[in-house]
Amino acid sequence: MTTLTLTPGAVSLAHLEQVFRQECAVRLNPDCRSAIAAAHARIVEAATGEAAVYGVNTGFGKLASVKIAAEDTATLQRNLILSHCCGVGPAIPRAVARLMMVLKLLSLGRGASGVRLELIDLLEAMLAAGVTPVIPAQGSVGASGDLAPLSHMAAVMMGEGDAEFGGTVMSGGDALTAAGLTPVELGPKEGLALINGTQFSTAFALAGLFGAWRAAQSALVTSALTTDAIMGSTAPLQPEIHALRGHRGQIEAGATMRALLAGSVIRESHRDGDTRVQDPYCIRCQPQVVGAAMDVLRQASVTLETEANAATDNPLVLAEAGLIVSGGNFHAEPVGFAADMIALAVAEIGAIAQRRIALIVDPVLSFDLPPFLTPKPGLNSGMMIAEVTTAALMSENKHLANPCVTDSTPTSANQEDHVSMAAHGARRLGQMVTNLERILGVELLCATQGVEYRAPLPTSDSLQGVMARLRSVVPALEDDRYMANDIEAASALIASGEIAEGTGVAMPELGA
Repeated sequence: MTTLTLTPGAVSLAHLEQVFRQECAVRLNPDCRSAIAAAHARIVEAATGEAAVYGVNTGFGKLASVKIAAEDTATLQRNLILSHCCGVGPAIPRAVARLMMVLKLLSLGRGASGVRLELIDLLEAMLAAGVTPVIPAQGSVGASGDLAPLSHMAAVMMGEGDAEFGGTVMSGGDALTAAGLTPVELGPKEGLALINGTQFSTAFALAGLFGAWRAAQSALVTSALTTDAIMGSTAPLQPEIHALRGHRGQIEAGATMRALLAGSVIRESHRDGDTRVQDPYCIRCQPQVVGAAMDVLRQASVTLETEANAATDNPLVLAEAGLIVSGGNFHAEPVGFAADMIALAVAEIGAIAQRRIALIVDPVLSFDLPPFLTPKPGLNSGMMIAEVTTAALMSENKHLANPCVTDSTPTSANQEDHVSMAAHGARRLGQMVTNLERILGVELLCATQGVEYRAPLPTSDSLQGVMARLRSVVPALEDDRYMANDIEAASALIASGEIAEGTGVAMPELGA
């Protein structure tokens, strides 16, 4: 297992994607340990003092006015975790749970939370050993932090709750014992530090971002293939057009599609004598639409990278000022906005791709391709219902793209009277990205079939490589057959990134 050493406050999207896509062990840069220890010393001092400090020697939420005796500090933190383990629904994916743990490490590592180094060490050891808390998917409103899901993580650190270890789900205590680890007894503020924060929402938003970007890259490939299949024009890809508008994503999308189609004999065959003046928007405006979506994804990525490096619990230890101050960094509004932006981008990439699929199966619009891309229309239905499936997925994504961050409701006896709903706003992105991958998978099937009907005229070398990769797992469609497996195989190529990576053409990068 690879071990990454990360510096809190300076972690990149590339690091976070590596954590998400690979089973990495993670350690914090040792340079951050002194600040963590200093903040903890300040919390210990406050816990034994007379002044009320929220969550250190008081109750929580609406019960913040209740003073807690020093001898009850450990019980206070334990009760906090157990009472907040109210998550429901299916367990979240292991990769997202591990990313959430890493994000919590990074937040604690900023040295503003006041926890002991033992908690840092235990989280690092759990990641290295593969002890993954079982986190129910539902129960967070995205303020005051992702309380319920993070409590299920913290419970395992105490030897409670459930965890997965070695492929088996067991009690948190048994999982730690099997891994040779010892549970902790939480000290002053430590329970609050573990569960006040946006790490659940941010982990899901990052997972959605990474999947969406990979899909956006693949959409440039499938759209180029469709352009050749319907003998579309490359004139709208002229660089001057995109430079005159100036949007980075559009410029990059146009350049990528030009490179993908370079050398296509199909394209050269109809430059002269083609009576069509303009292609439909789904062909002509792909750089403008997917390029804009790429720009939106990049905007969301800036927010999420910032959030991944943030201290988001409450109260925070302001070491230089010598203060412990209650604030609101746990409010996941930035993450909620970012998740809504990602959702819009995903929906639009799928919407324009679905129109290309509808175009290519329609003999009136596909420039003489057979109806539904079958050699025996009537006896065979070909890609007819595959296109219908993409229409269903497109519509579902449109529905899911409605904003979540605007849907606040008061909780906790009106103490927490405005919340972000970032948790399910981010969690829905997983289904949306999967829907998009399947739409693009169907486009890959249709476009490849369409280009094959243009034989003996070949497409570009780059796109021929894409077609060969698809044909290694899905044969050409002749007589009707069971289609679901073909769609899943093509979608898997989209999800894995193979379609974009295998072209030999440089793809736009997510980073600024």
